[in-house]
Amino acid sequence: MASSQPTKAELGTLGETLVADWLQAQGWQILERQWHCRWGELDLIGTKAPLEKLQTPATGATWPKAAIRQAPRSPSPLLTFVEVKTRSQGNWDANGLMAITAQKQAKLWQSARLYLAQHPHLAEAICRFDVALVVRCSSKVRASRPGLMVKPYGNRQFLVLQDYIENAFDLS
Repeated sequence: MASSQPTKAELGTLGETLVADWLQAQGWQILERQWHCRWGELDLIGTKAPLEKLQTPATGATWPKAAIRQAPRSPSPLLTFVEVKTRSQGNWDANGLMAITAQKQAKLWQSARLYLAQHPHLAEAICRFDVALVVRCSSKVRASRPGLMVKPYGNRQFLVLQDYIENAFDLS
């Protein structure tokens, strides 16, 4: 008989999907999901910038940096690297927050630098690191703040975007 419980990886992907759906409902565009490099994985990479500021031309060449700087009246594009932590209810590490150690932050920083090196058309974007905390519950509960998302999945199970922390850390 197959287990009805998702694996750890499946649960993580479900949490990332919940957060991506919530971000898109807030007007964000998701550029990447589960982007891998030698330093690790960036769960979600998103932006609120207009598309023309961040997309590359159809030829595959990158936008010159001057093209990004041309619209002085519009704000600089914001590129957000989102670390999603999905946990079961009653977890030991503050819904995943304690798992984002200084070492984990350094790996995320290195991964983001490599991502930007591979996507030079994003070099002028303002970057930040956000953290999303998702909890799997067996009963419907409220999110910690209004506007966060609760989504049913499986048999009487719910995923709750418990908290979304903007600009959660930096390495300056």
